[in-house]
Amino acid sequence: MTTHAAGQPLEVAVVGYGLGGATFHAPFIQATPRMRVAAVVTRDADRRASAAAAYPAALIIDTVDDLWTVLPQIDLVAVSSPSGTHVRIAKAVLEHGAHVVVDKPFAASADEAREIEAVAARTGRLAIPFQNRRWDGDFLTVQRLVREGAFGDVQRFESRFDRWRAVAKPRWAAPDATLSAEGIVYDIGSHLVDQALLLFGPVASVYAEADRRHQDVRVEDDGFIALTHRRGVRSHLYMSVRAAQPSLRLGVWGSRAAFVKFGLDGQEAALIAGARPGDPGWGDEPSTNWGRLGVGSDAQPIRTETGAYERFYAGVADAILDGAPPPVLTTEAIASLTVLEAALRSAREGRVVVL
Repeated sequence: MTTHAAGQPLEVAVVGYGLGGATFHAPFIQATPRMRVAAVVTRDADRRASAAAAYPAALIIDTVDDLWTVLPQIDLVAVSSPSGTHVRIAKAVLEHGAHVVVDKPFAASADEAREIEAVAARTGRLAIPFQNRRWDGDFLTVQRLVREGAFGDVQRFESRFDRWRAVAKPRWAAPDATLSAEGIVYDIGSHLVDQALLLFGPVASVYAEADRRHQDVRVEDDGFIALTHRRGVRSHLYMSVRAAQPSLRLGVWGSRAAFVKFGLDGQEAALIAGARPGDPGWGDEPSTNWGRLGVGSDAQPIRTETGAYERFYAGVADAILDGAPPPVLTTEAIASLTVLEAALRSAREGRVVVL
C-alpha cells in the first residue's frame, strides 16, 4: 500500500503519452503545486524521447507492470491509454494502493464503472473520472447563466463538437474497435453527456443516431443524442469528426431569453501550440467568439468565462491530500455511461430508450 510522505508532492505516473497524456494530463500535473510527473509509461520511441525532454526528472517506463518495480511509492496514476485498457489498468492501480484518474471513457459500461468503484472502496483509494471539459470557458459561462436564472425556465439545450478528420483515427479503424469502447459516442459523447447531466440533472429517456461516415472506420464517427431530462429540459447533443464546416457550439433556449455561441474553447488549441496554464491570457477567449444573450435583435454579448483545465488536477490534489470531494465522482461517470449505453442501444434499435 502506497503511503504518501507528508509535505512532499504527490508522485504521479502518466500511463500513455499520446495526445491525451502529453497534452491534457502531464502538463497540468506538473503545473499543480502539490504534484509532480514522476514517471511516464509508453513504449513508443518517439513519445519516450518527447516525454524525457519535457520531464527530465521523470522515469520513462515501458509498461504498467514495470511501474511498481521501478517506482513502488507512486501516489497517483493518470490513465490515458487506449480506451479498452482503462478498466484493467484502473483496477491494477487501485490494487497496488495508488489513487487513479481515468480518462474518458471511464469504462465501457456502467457495470464496469461500478466494478472500479467497488475496488476503490475496498482499497480505500480514489478512482476519479477525467472530465477536463467541465472547465471549458463556454460551459462555465452557461453554468453561470443557468445559476443566475438568465433564461427563465430552460426548455432546450443544444451542444455540438464538430470537427473534420480526413484520415480515420487508427484505433477507430482497428478490427477490435467495437469491443474496445472506441468511437465518437464514447469519445466526444462522454464530454457532452457529462455537461448536460451537470446542467440539468438525471435523464428520463434517450434517443440517438450514430453512423459510420468514413469508409475506413469500424465504429461510429458521427452522432446525435437527444436527452429528455426528468425536469423537462431537452438536450440535443451533436458530435462528429466528419463536419467539414463548424456549426453552433452551444445554445440555451428558455422562457425569458436565449444564449447562442459559436467557436470551441481555445485551451486545447493553445496546448497543442505549446502554451501552458499560467501563461498570460491562458483560458481567455477573444470577444469575437463571445456568445450573445437576449431575445431576437435585443441580444447582448456575454464575456466568456476564463477556461481553467488546471482546476481538475488542483481538485485531485485537494481530494487526496485534504480529503475534499473529488472534482468528478465515480457516480457521475456511472450516470453518464448509463446514458451512453442507452444511446448506442437507441441507435441500433431505432427507438427511444426509457431509463
